Amino acid sequence: MRGALRGLLVLFDLLAVLVAFLVGYWARLRFPLFAAPVDPPTFEAYSSMLIIHAITLILLFFFNRLYHQRRAVSRIDLLYSVTTSVSVGVIMTSGLSTILLKGTGAGVTDYPRQMILYVWLFSIIFVMAGRELHRLLTIALRVSGTARDRVLIVGSGEVAQSIVQQIQFNPQLGYVIVGAVNGKHHETVAGVPVIGQVDDLPRLIDEMKADEVIIALPEANRNDLMHITGLCQRGRVSVKIFPDLFAYMTGGMSVDELGGIPLISVRDVALRGWKLTVKRGLDIIGSFIGLVFLSPLMLLIAVLIKLESRGPVFFSQDRAGLDGRSFPMIKFRSMRRDAEKGGPGWTVQGDPRVTRLGRFLRSTNIDELPNLINVLFGQMSLVGPRPEQTTFVQQFREKIPRYMERHREKAGMTGWAQVNGLRGNTSIEERIKYDIWYVENWSIWLDIKILIRTVWQTVLRKSPNAY
Repeated sequence: MRGALRGLLVLFDLLAVLVAFLVGYWARLRFPLFAAPVDPPTFEAYSSMLIIHAITLILLFFFNRLYHQRRAVSRIDLLYSVTTSVSVGVIMTSGLSTILLKGTGAGVTDYPRQMILYVWLFSIIFVMAGRELHRLLTIALRVSGTARDRVLIVGSGEVAQSIVQQIQFNPQLGYVIVGAVNGKHHETVAGVPVIGQVDDLPRLIDEMKADEVIIALPEANRNDLMHITGLCQRGRVSVKIFPDLFAYMTGGMSVDELGGIPLISVRDVALRGWKLTVKRGLDIIGSFIGLVFLSPLMLLIAVLIKLESRGPVFFSQDRAGLDGRSFPMIKFRSMRRDAEKGGPGWTVQGDPRVTRLGRFLRSTNIDELPNLINVLFGQMSLVGPRPEQTTFVQQFREKIPRYMERHREKAGMTGWAQVNGLRGNTSIEERIKYDIWYVENWSIWLDIKILIRTVWQTVLRKSPNAY
């Protein structure tokens, strides 16, 4: 079934590319961007160019691993990959058509500028539409149990239980758990029966017809992992390993050289030099545009706050930003005026200190719009680790390893942790992992992706799993 779905995806892409070329030809005639073409060739004259275009794009999709089906892929990342591949493909088609067809009498050899633009645009639209249709079909088959992979879980600790629960709660991932091994003193792992030990893996893989083995033993050493993966080398079974703490925390790992001696860099900051200028420029432009266009909404919110309760419209609180330095973060007041008379604290579900309007503001994150002022003044960034109250920073830095590394960048209105569901009263340890990953893997595209996902989640009230 896995091969059939991949083949169907190739077919969808091919149809999308062919239709996009046809619509691009039609759009050039009906809606010329520059000047209407004089005595345009028939569509048949472009048949050889169409073949080159289709083959080029399908090959580019293949080499860019767009047929390597992942369990969960962000639509934003997919759009980026498709746009990049189509952009290169359209340019290559123009060049290849000239090289291969000129002087052969095979029809049109010059790729019209207007048609290039239209074919480029429609190829992206139709390929994305086809892939969304394929995704929905795949999910429907997985939920029905038709296109699921049979998986064995190696391990019985908290990590193994968490993986089992994720698979059970998300049937769209397309897994059916056939059993767990290495159960030690456990008979089940989150309800899944333990059917053997590590040394039984070769037999169990064959008997259970397993398609995949997930090794959930973060405490295992290198020799143990090599032994386990060696036992799994049977047929076409794939093996996935949950990373240990070191592997996880070194997502930005790189290799440097010191006089011929290789050194592994496990702590690096991606945002340096000219990148700081680019990010600051984006912050200034983004915050200015946001304040201008959102000013009517912000004025309305201010009036509603004054009508509901006495007190100031804005709420200012010291938060820790770049290098742990404090700054006054501005928000719309969503609590009673005396909410912190007993000292600062976390906001919990159903907190009585929150006003009726405040519940709406907090649930939609509208209360954070005044953060744009902090961004414009350079105290915050549009994207970055969310700032914590200075009261808690000292506590966290003593208890959580690498906590202060999140403060190597400016605090943000939104961040990688937030778009992945870690907002409000959630595990601070988990948030730190996402924040450090962001710091070590920053890119302009990552910031754009986070902003798009934030807007999507806020406006459409979608969960992070919708990506």
